[in-house]
Amino acid sequence: MNADFAEAIVAAPGAEAVAALPVPEYYRAAVLLEDDQHMFDGIPVADREPAKALHLRDVPTPEPGPGEALIAVMASAVNYNTVWSALFTPVPTFSFLRRYARTGGLAARHAQPYHVIGSDLAGIVLRTGPGVQRWNPGDRVVAHCLSVELQHPDGHDDSMLDPEQRIWGYETNFGGLADLALVKANQLMPKAAHLTWEEAASPGLVNSTVYRQLVSNHGAGMRLGDNVLIWGAAGGLGSFAVQYALSSGANPICVVSSAEKAEVCRRVGAEAIIDREAEGYRFWRDELTQDPREWRRFGQRIRELTGGEDADIVFEHPGRETFGASVYVARRGGTIVTCASTSGYEHQFDNRHLWMNLKRIVGTHFANYREAWQANRLVMRGRIHPTLSLTYPLNEVGQAVDHLHRNRHQGKVGVLCLAPNEGGGVEDPQMRERHLAAINRFRPKAGWSA
Repeated sequence: MNADFAEAIVAAPGAEAVAALPVPEYYRAAVLLEDDQHMFDGIPVADREPAKALHLRDVPTPEPGPGEALIAVMASAVNYNTVWSALFTPVPTFSFLRRYARTGGLAARHAQPYHVIGSDLAGIVLRTGPGVQRWNPGDRVVAHCLSVELQHPDGHDDSMLDPEQRIWGYETNFGGLADLALVKANQLMPKAAHLTWEEAASPGLVNSTVYRQLVSNHGAGMRLGDNVLIWGAAGGLGSFAVQYALSSGANPICVVSSAEKAEVCRRVGAEAIIDREAEGYRFWRDELTQDPREWRRFGQRIRELTGGEDADIVFEHPGRETFGASVYVARRGGTIVTCASTSGYEHQFDNRHLWMNLKRIVGTHFANYREAWQANRLVMRGRIHPTLSLTYPLNEVGQAVDHLHRNRHQGKVGVLCLAPNEGGGVEDPQMRERHLAAINRFRPKAGWSA
């Protein structure tokens, strides 16, 4: 794969021209190797270095089967599942690939000695398999990361309940941190015309996840006037949660870990902000013991910011470190909605604060196709904006992943694949100009350092 191929596919005048381009036999990809999956055994997760596990390799190009599409990836982005993959935690992803391959048919191709990771992309349809009707070569697209078979009745009310639901690029192969990617055609959505390739790639996973977690009736069902406590409000998930709360007429209470991240939240429009480092919150006395006094102090701070009210919704994703506090500070009858556990999967909380105060814990995981489509529609209309802060070339993907692992990021971290430079892919410059300040809110300001 080279710059000539990228230039040719962008310049191709239509579907026939793109379809006439030769498909490379091999393509460049960020991969994990099965032989490396035990390289970090015995090393604490915090001390592992993802760059040591990630390799840039040429791998064979898969042919799209029925209902599939091969995408020329212009840009991608890094998510926490990329971090987990590269740290081989909680389990190496090769176990997911083998399990998927055992279902037979086209899935057998996914069990390889390498795993092409990545769950976001923006690019151009290169080829489609039999039966694909909605998409054609040359279409500019983004992809959501729900890979689902829909051959079980449980998935037809909500595809996230299908027992064969998987996250593309994490539990499947041929992901988005590469020059080409293989997806199911029902993962594709239109690319926002006012965004660059790297900007368009960055919302995918987190935007859809937040839509389901906060807005959908499968999540918290956020309403006008709700107080919404948002952990990590300047991070990948939290930065979208703040936007959704403000757009819905809710009141976001933003929890961040530095003055710089607090300023990012103010640029988005939030007013109620808690800098947990500056205010010294320590929810654990030691590895085994939480500190309810800190829960109470934290709850009192929330009331100071809301005029005496508790949080109607707690937007949870840090997990172990914060979950006890989250259950405590939610109002009577309130909702704790959780989608991840970046600080640990084993949550501890005082159940008296849950059952005696009639609170709910709701688990959510990514989004179904309808939810992902609605979330992308808001991006296309300029109602929700990318939160891209930094972009790396694909050959520096290890550094990009380490950025998330060390919590040095704000918003999303992008990765250029076939796109040679930032700034390409814009088709509606007038709309872009109207929203440029919002698009750039998460770009580092003078004095900020990662």
